[in-house]
Amino acid sequence: MKVILLEDVYKLGDKDDVVEVKPGYANNYLIPKRYAITATKSALKQLEENQRQASHRQQRIKDEAQKIADMISTLNIQLPMMVGKEGKIYGSVTPIMLANALKEKGFDADRRKITLTEAVTTIGSYTAIVNLHKEVKAELKFEVVEKGAE
Repeated sequence: MKVILLEDVYKLGDKDDVVEVKPGYANNYLIPKRYAITATKSALKQLEENQRQASHRQQRIKDEAQKIADMISTLNIQLPMMVGKEGKIYGSVTPIMLANALKEKGFDADRRKITLTEAVTTIGSYTAIVNLHKEVKAELKFEVVEKGAE
């Protein structure tokens, strides 16, 4: 069954995407929660018109996201953590910690849009991916340091 997404749905698609899903998923979850509508001819025609009008606006948003991505890529964030023997950290680094660190630097990033590229278990330098736009991703470099050794 083809549906048009009205909102971003994790691991399915972004707003205004036309996706193929099983009828039960569409009828019992997506449509009642107003995450999607059925992709009828008239709905597809209306979507096409809306996309045509929004293309200029979307390009401007994408350009802004690219500027922010360039600024985030130049940052080097330090996260102080409690460290045990052999440089292993207590606990773990989470996207929430990275979102808070970005907020301190003046960037508003949603924790759900930050992905760690590898498990952070010791002190050292790591990278994370920040999804700013459907087509724009920023690489965030951060360093885990021993608390008190900042």
